[in-house]
Amino acid sequence: MFGTLERVLVLAPHTDDGEFGCGGTMARLVEGGTDVRYVAFSTATKSLPDGFAPETLAREVREATAELGIPDASLTVHDFDVRTFPERRQDILELLIELWDEWRPDAVLQPSVYDVHQDHQVIAAEGLRAFKRTTILGYEIPWNNFHFEYQAYVALERAHLERKVAALAKYASQQHRRYADAEYIWSIARTHGVNVNRQYAEVFQVYRLVA
Repeated sequence: MFGTLERVLVLAPHTDDGEFGCGGTMARLVEGGTDVRYVAFSTATKSLPDGFAPETLAREVREATAELGIPDASLTVHDFDVRTFPERRQDILELLIELWDEWRPDAVLQPSVYDVHQDHQVIAAEGLRAFKRTTILGYEIPWNNFHFEYQAYVALERAHLERKVAALAKYASQQHRRYADAEYIWSIARTHGVNVNRQYAEVFQVYRLVA
């Protein structure tokens, strides 16, 4: 499948969601020559720990995506306030439709529709509406998913996971979170890999597959 993907769009409700959900997959795609575009909808400024400047996450996402091989020109960061996406649903949908009209990605990687975070739910639902004519895969955010359908596994090599962990390490402002622990990230990838007899893997729900 990946050999036919020229353009892949990653939708991250907040900076770092894309890296957690599919950072290894992005590294693999970039390595294979795919044009990966990353769109974050919020820098979650209101959730920053004390002592960090308001622009911290905007800077960290640029450093993180660069670590995955995504050029600055392929990164877009919007400024929607965290936990207010349900109130901005139409604005978000219109941005997504503009992306479809402008870029026509071959595949979209976005949160799962089962993600319980209200902002993630909006991106998942509106992504399905805006990109219904192309392949759509939902990535896993384990601590937000009470239910997840393991329908697609992307096999990864150690180098891809190293880049994912290095990218997430760029988020100095988020290192207090338990799920930012590197060993946790490695463990999830190992578990998914073992399930399909691979070294490492990331998992996705398949909402639409256009081949």
